[in-house]
Amino acid sequence: MPNMETQNSNVSRAEEIKVLANEAFKAHKYGQAIDLYTQAIELNGDNAVYWANRAFAHSKLEEYGSAIQDASKATEIDPKYSKGYYRRGAAYLAMGKFKDALKDFQQVKKICPNDPDASKKLKECEKAVMKLKFEEAIAVPESQRRSVADSIDFHSIGTSPSSSSMPTQVAIAPVAVAVVAAAVMLVGTAKPVVVVAVLMVVLVVLGAYLWGSCRGSGVFTKRGIMDLDVEPQYSGARIEGDIVTLDFVKKMMDDFKNQKCLHKRYAFQMVLQTREILQALPSLVDINVPEGKHFTVCGDVHGQFYDLLNIFELNGLPSEENPYLFNGDFVDRGSFSLEVILTLFAFKCMCPSAIYLSRGNHESKSMNKIYGFEGEVRSKLSETFVELFAEVFCCLPLAHVINGKVFVVHGGLFSVDGVKLSDIKAIDRFCEPPEEGLMCELLWSDPQPFPGRGPSKRGVGLSFGKDVTRRFLQDNNLDLVVRSHEVKDEGYEIEHDGKLITVFSAPNYCDQMGNKGAFIRFEAPDLKPNIVTFSAVPHPNVKPMAYANNFLRMFS
Repeated sequence: MPNMETQNSNVSRAEEIKVLANEAFKAHKYGQAIDLYTQAIELNGDNAVYWANRAFAHSKLEEYGSAIQDASKATEIDPKYSKGYYRRGAAYLAMGKFKDALKDFQQVKKICPNDPDASKKLKECEKAVMKLKFEEAIAVPESQRRSVADSIDFHSIGTSPSSSSMPTQVAIAPVAVAVVAAAVMLVGTAKPVVVVAVLMVVLVVLGAYLWGSCRGSGVFTKRGIMDLDVEPQYSGARIEGDIVTLDFVKKMMDDFKNQKCLHKRYAFQMVLQTREILQALPSLVDINVPEGKHFTVCGDVHGQFYDLLNIFELNGLPSEENPYLFNGDFVDRGSFSLEVILTLFAFKCMCPSAIYLSRGNHESKSMNKIYGFEGEVRSKLSETFVELFAEVFCCLPLAHVINGKVFVVHGGLFSVDGVKLSDIKAIDRFCEPPEEGLMCELLWSDPQPFPGRGPSKRGVGLSFGKDVTRRFLQDNNLDLVVRSHEVKDEGYEIEHDGKLITVFSAPNYCDQMGNKGAFIRFEAPDLKPNIVTFSAVPHPNVKPMAYANNFLRMFS
């Protein structure tokens, strides 16, 4: 049993370390801050502040599972410590768990009834939960859902007012459902009747708006019926016929660089053509790199278009002679996600063997709704494109194997041993990512420095050790795992006795992390990885998360 003098010494030393941790946090050195808060906790584990501060640092590294654990410990130590609930609520929010977040912000408001910031965040959270309930109420059953892509013929967009294949029932459905939803809200909520009445009016107007849009061109947009014929005064990139050429791609990238828009007609064409190409691929794609040739793997880009252009400056444009694999998380957080995804899709249409695309955890509706891509697409294009991109993302392959030796996946490995490449190839990927199982783990899992398996620091997927990596490689006669999914100070990290490489291609992530970006060049036949690092380049004054969920921006 430590004596009083030792206890006092530990408490004092813990406070000194907390000050150092706070300084590291302010310098955006979140990993270092976590290590220092951990030292303080080891000296004085009964201080709720240390746990809440470490939770905040975990959130900055997108380790929301760990953040929730630490914040919960803070509330356990001190049930009246409002920041514990605040940190946990923010982490739940980042994971899209709005109902859990609402409970924590209600508790914050209860503890701090006169805090205007707490009141503001509670109000925003209540709005998010109400919106979620409404979306659940009007959701069309999967069996009745029609493909947006199948309803669009880009050849005839704007040429025939009656060419829509979207049935009137689909458009009028929100009108009918709005009345039902409002009735459900009236019965099941304690909110004033006037709020329900206003909601009902808004929903009916929305349904009528969509109905009117459908009766025209079959394309939902912010302006209703839109003639998508290319106007004579349009000076941007043009696709002649059905063929996407290199000249078009270069012109489009140059327009994007100068913050000009691509005509919706051509955006439809590329997205639909990319969908057709991706649909024909298996869930696990085999890539053959001939002897004497090279192949480049890039990690997360996250909407950082100007850094994508820099990659092409450093390593050349995608072509049959200079092929790339972009390993997921093309969008979200960065505010030029649309420019990134259209550029990648354009190269895929131009030459499918010049660029390969793998799904990341951010190629999903739930992530896009929170982290900005949905809002950006709605702002720059239309609501129709939101649904269209969601469908195309479900067509993206889940993993690639280069020359039968290098396994490339966005997230990581599995909660069970014995998974074969044939098991991955057999996954039915044409859906939103599930919360468990092989597909979820491919997109979400992370390596850990110690053997075995552990809970995910993100709250989804798992953590896996070098023994798991070794057995997977042995079982499938592979040499190396390449994955992305995690920001790294140098843009990459080599782990698991050299058998696993993380590559991340978004330098100075979110304009605040100060990290480098990286890509990997493999030369056949030995496929020895040659890692190239690079720094961030300037971009227009549009902040990351500019199109993100309003509530989430309050915490950014």
